[in-house]
Amino acid sequence: MMYISSYKERCVILASYLVENKSTVRAVAAKFGISKSTVHKDITQNLKKINQPLYNEVMAVLEQNKKERHLRGGEATKKKYKEAAIIQNFQG
Repeated sequence: MMYISSYKERCVILASYLVENKSTVRAVAAKFGISKSTVHKDITQNLKKINQPLYNEVMAVLEQNKKERHLRGGEATKKKYKEAAIIQNFQG
């Protein structure tokens, strides 16, 4: 769980982590133990008022994530069915 004195500091920490690791909102939320909604609001709405250059970097990472989203979904589905086939072969 993340305990930080001010929301401004939290916004900068979350955004910095996302940019440095080219991470997703979901991964940032999991890392810091807060909700995806909080992360998203902090890095898209609140950060814009606090640190415009960092906000621009965050938006670039989020845009890239959006472009790659369909690929990640496809990989997750592929992995799911591959694991199911392994279990099926093991049982049968």
